[in-house]
Amino acid sequence: MKISIASDHGGFILKSEVIKYFRDRGYDMIDHGCPSVQSVDYPVYGRLVCTDVVNKKVDYGILICKTGIGMSIYANKHAGIRAGLVSNIETAHSARAHNDCNIICLAANFINLKDACLFIETFINTDFAGGRHKRRIDMIIERERKL
Repeated sequence: MKISIASDHGGFILKSEVIKYFRDRGYDMIDHGCPSVQSVDYPVYGRLVCTDVVNKKVDYGILICKTGIGMSIYANKHAGIRAGLVSNIETAHSARAHNDCNIICLAANFINLKDACLFIETFINTDFAGGRHKRRIDMIIERERKL
């Protein structure tokens, strides 16, 4: 599985640990930065992950900032992206099963590495349920077309 990942300075340490965890388990991780804890603008790095996901260069994306809010807002401005801010196993599961999210957003200030990896594993190993959820996703896609 191929995953694109990026963070801002607030998520740099967690991002680095997540990359190591998943690479050690055989995942192909594309690290789009940021390169350190020095202050950066999160849209610069979030855009790279969104581009990978929209162009189907990867299976999923991961975006990390201090709260996860900025990255999720920015990512959802891209047609074809459904980014979900995940804070527990239930939201990780629902993001995929109900919302067919293709990017998981995490809040570095509020989760530890163990939880982050558990949420990501839940996210990437959950299939979209379809059914009534597909009808709703189709409505989102239609709205994007009109914009």
